[in-house]
Amino acid sequence: MTEIKKGENKFFAGDNEAEPLAEITFSPADDGKLIIDHTFVSDELSGQGLAGKLVEKVVRYARAEGKKIIPECSYAKRKIDKTLEFQDVLAR
Repeated sequence: MTEIKKGENKFFAGDNEAEPLAEITFSPADDGKLIIDHTFVSDELSGQGLAGKLVEKVVRYARAEGKKIIPECSYAKRKIDKTLEFQDVLAR
């Protein structure tokens, strides 16, 4: 199983945060919100459900920090929209 680590405004997989094998990036926004702007999984790790796990990491982080998510990344938006248990952190 691939370990997901917390970086600077991101969660990532791989040994090097600057050159991750997979990542989801976000930035803080006004009013306690996080904007998810990018999700990437390398060919090496594709097909393992890692992108969904990265979204889940940001959702858990947002909950722990009392923040809401604005998913600008198309993958993250689809994943959050179709996952009922993620709806509580979706900014409306």
